[in-house]
This record gives sequence, C-alpha cells and structure tokens, in this order.
Amino acid sequence: MNDAASPAWARFGVPTMAVERRADGATLLRATEPIGTCAARVGDMFARWVREIPDRLYLAARQPDASWLRLTYGEAGRLARAVGQALLDRHLGPDKPVLIVAENGIDHALLALGCLMVGVPFAPISAAYARPGQGFTKIKYILDLVRPGLIFVDSWARYAGARGALDAANVETVVAGELPAGSNVTPFQALTRTAATPAVDAAAAAVGPGTLAKVLFTSGSTDMPKGVINTHRMICINQEMMRFGLPFLAERPPVLCDWLPWSHTFAGNHNFHMILRHGGTYYIDEGKPVPGLIEKTVANLREVSPTAYLNVPRGYALLLDHLERDAALRDHFFAELDFIHYAGAAMAETLQARVRHLARQVKGEPVPLVSAWGATETAPHATGRHFPSDHPSNIGLSPPGCEIKLAPVGDKLEIRVRGPHVTPGYWRQPDATRAAFDEEGFYRSGDAVTFADPADPSQGLLFDGRIVENFKLSSGTWVHVGTLRLAAIAAGAPAIEDCVVTGHDRDEIGLLIFPSLAGCRALCPHLPADAATRKLVAEPQVRQAVRQGLERLRAAGGASSMYATRALLLAEPPTIDANEITDKGYLNQRAVLSNRAAWVERLYADPPDPDLIQLA
Repeated sequence: MNDAASPAWARFGVPTMAVERRADGATLLRATEPIGTCAARVGDMFARWVREIPDRLYLAARQPDASWLRLTYGEAGRLARAVGQALLDRHLGPDKPVLIVAENGIDHALLALGCLMVGVPFAPISAAYARPGQGFTKIKYILDLVRPGLIFVDSWARYAGARGALDAANVETVVAGELPAGSNVTPFQALTRTAATPAVDAAAAAVGPGTLAKVLFTSGSTDMPKGVINTHRMICINQEMMRFGLPFLAERPPVLCDWLPWSHTFAGNHNFHMILRHGGTYYIDEGKPVPGLIEKTVANLREVSPTAYLNVPRGYALLLDHLERDAALRDHFFAELDFIHYAGAAMAETLQARVRHLARQVKGEPVPLVSAWGATETAPHATGRHFPSDHPSNIGLSPPGCEIKLAPVGDKLEIRVRGPHVTPGYWRQPDATRAAFDEEGFYRSGDAVTFADPADPSQGLLFDGRIVENFKLSSGTWVHVGTLRLAAIAAGAPAIEDCVVTGHDRDEIGLLIFPSLAGCRALCPHLPADAATRKLVAEPQVRQAVRQGLERLRAAGGASSMYATRALLLAEPPTIDANEITDKGYLNQRAVLSNRAAWVERLYADPPDPDLIQLA
C-alpha cells in the first residue's frame, strides 16, 4: 500500500525514542538525539541570505496583469529595512503592535520581515474576519485584545465593510494597492520608501530569543480566538526540530508554491520560516481549495515546479482531480518534487493511493508522503512522520528537543507537549494560559492519539481525533468521530471526499457526505463531464456506491459506534465564509453541523426522507 521500497526515504531523519511508562497510565516520549544550534532571532536567518545570496529569488506573487512580481533576497532585505525604519519612526513595539488584515502577498511579507527585524510584534489575522457576512465580531474582539498601534490591509476595496470596525481603533491604517483620491490612509509605499538609518541595526541587535515576534490567533471554531504568543526562540528552535527530519533542505533549498494562509501557524510559521531557514524560494499562490479558486492554483503549478508541496487533505483532493486529467500539469508538478507533506487532518488512504499512482507515472517511483502534527501553541512542529506507514493518520514521532506526554483522558490518550518551542501563553489572557498547561508544564492540546504499534513506539503515533468532537449515542456509547470519519471515507471510495459524523444523543450514527466529484463522474461515464453536482448525487450508481460503503463499514465489525446506518449526499460544498472550511482547508465539523442542522433533521426524519441512503 505504501511506498516503503522507495530509496528516497533514506534522505529523511528519524529520531530514536526514549520511552517512560508511568504507573498512572501516562507515557512520556522524547528523542535521544540532541537538537541542533539555531539562530538567536528570526531576523538573523533572513540577514544571512541577504548577505550571502542577494541575487537568489526569494518571493514571487501574481500581479493584476497575471505576470509574476519577483523579489530577490537582496531586494527584500533593502525594502524590509526601510519598513523597519518606518515602524521605529512610529514608536511601535510590544505595547503598540502591528495588526495585519490581509491575504498572503509580497507587501504582507515585507511588513512581517520589517517587524521581525526591529523587534516590533505583529498579529496577522484571518482575512475572512473582515469579509461581509462575518458580522465583524471576531475582528472587533481582536482589535480590543491586541490594541494595535498600526493596522495594515492589503486592499481598500476588499475590506470596505470592515472599515468601520477598523477605523474605531483610531490608529494609522496602511493600505497596499490603489487608493481613491483623498483617502485618509497611508499607502504602503510610504513605508518602503523610508530611508533606513543605523537605528535599524541597533534595534535588530536588541532583539533576543525571548522577544515577542508575533501573536497568532487560534481558529476560534468553538469560542473566540485566543492570541498565541510566539517568541523568536520558539520559531528558530522549531525550524531546527524540522531540519532534523528534513536534512536535505540544507543541500537543496526548497521551492514552494503555497496558498496556505500566513495567519495560521502551518504556513505563517512552518512554511514561511522554512524558506527563511534554508534560503529557499516562495511562490505565493493566490488560489484556494474551493471551486472557482483551485483553478488559480492549477495555473500557478503549470509554471512552478515545487521541490516540496505542503497542503491539507482537502487541497489535495481538489488538486488531484486536475492532475489526473492533465498529463502536462502532472509532469510539471512532480518533476522536481522531493516530498509531499500533509497536515491539519488525516489524509485518507484513497487520496494517498491516487498521489502515489500519479507519482509513479511521472517519476517511476512514489514521492515520499510525509505528515506532521502540531498546534499554534507549538510553533507548530511537534511530531513528524518521515518514514513510510500504512496508516493514513500516522503523525510520526517527536523531534529532538520536544517532549511528548500521552495522558489518559477518559478512554483516550491526550497528546501534550513541552519544550522550548511551546508558547509561554496567550496574549493578555492569563486565565486561558493557566488552563492550557498541566501541573508539569505540558501544553494540553485536546487532541487524542494512539500508538501505531503499542509494542514498538518507533512506528509512530496515530491521530485519534479531537477529544471535544466525540459524542455519545442515546445508548451511552461513545463515538470517536476522527476514527470513524476516516473509515467512512475509505469505505465509501470513490464517492466520498469528506463527511461529517452525526448522532449525538440519537440511536444511530449518520453521515452528511460531501461527494468526490471526480469519483462520482467515474461512476457515471454516461453523464457529460460538466454535469452539475445535484445531478451527480442523484444518480443510482453514486447512491449505490455510498450504500455499499456503509455496508462495508458495518461488515468490518465492531459495535454500533463503529459504523453509520444512514447518509445524505450534499450538493452544496462547504464554504469558507460560513466557517465550514477553516483557513487551512479542512472541515470544521461543529460549524457544518450547526449550519446544516436541517440536514441533520432530515437524516433522522420519520417517515424517512426520500433522499436518505439507509442500511436495512
């Protein structure tokens, strides 16, 4: 099933685990290898490449005319110094940070680099919070918590609805792009045209490992977002932890084409700083894994051959539909790839098998599929799987410098983390900070794991869902949502792309299914290629495939908590604006259940809904 025979796996680093099993049922894991030496501050990583390889391409982004705007390390260094000087001139600092309300972009990157260089903390927040339909409650909450001294937005027009909330902060607003005449804001060019002075170097020298670098906000799917403190030490040490597993990046600097948002730790820390640590090149992808925007990603990948591709499972699901249909795109995508990385959610084996099949077609062997686990609070890398595994939910092992505790919580094992890459707490929220750590100083993640092989911890840990997502049936039986979701996707292949598990306080488990359009089309070759989703999900072949998937799940054995007896196919895809898809591109189970409560009622209606797919 996996690609264990590929010699490419020999290039990765796999730590040796020391294991301590405690009488209270907890298990402690740590790598025996020492952590490498890291930079003292993020600005040092950037300054090295500005000095050593000023002509290498660093950043590239699409302009309105679809051409690429390209920036070398030398150019970026000069502009970031100018921005740093502009921030110093405004006397910004820990009590007056910068708030960034923007999509990924070169201006966004330069502002972040300027902040990191001179020790001015910044808080990049999800651009979705400033879009119509969100009520702006989260952005108002964040403004009150952060109390910024400057606000940056990347488009005057895009955030028109949020201007009232932003203006209420009564601080300078800096805007990129075109501005209407007479607008009372500062153009971003005013920052990049500032003349840098020796004050920039003095400020950079004053930045230390414990200096606050940024505040990253949690997703806020169950409550208001919490601002996670990120220090320079956290970010720099985390890159050394990652480097242990990916040592070849030092020989071949990575080239990324990446859409993942910098307001989230996956891209904002893991990817952005991986490029800085290794002197790589970052192509900013303006696409997203949703219909209408995935096409932008495809267009970019026709021109960029990444050496590493990092995404969430939903992103791969939509991209694979294009790669399977277009040989030229497929060849270009795989041409330079050293590895494919997924995180944020477990990647179903059906998706992994499709990736391996395409890689073999192009390269004659699979491209290593690696995974990882972490949190905003862990900077984020806390485990990495840099070895082959048959388990799609295998998140690997803790890297050097990171301690893992598996603590019993009910019938689950919660994964907890301690180390120099873990946040000291939440910005201006002492009560939340105290609640986030246990008595030994381990961060409580709320995620559950199991051992891939209890007798051999070196085989890695399996993600076992969010403890808070699990629920009880009316019988009192617990349903483990994460495990069941993956099993249902695999059993329902090729018809199911993703699903939401239902059944809280009910007699039976149900599924709300988001169909795989590529899989459904393959089941219905008699339909035109552009057949509407509503037409596809009504086809007998698709409904039968889902029914057979439910039957396979039940036949696999286990109690009533291990399979679903009913399902409905959803023609409307999950949406970002409704918070059904997080910024990372994976399903927010709670939001889908809330927004589609009427569909949940249809699942359990009596008499049965005519669209219901139900086991006898």
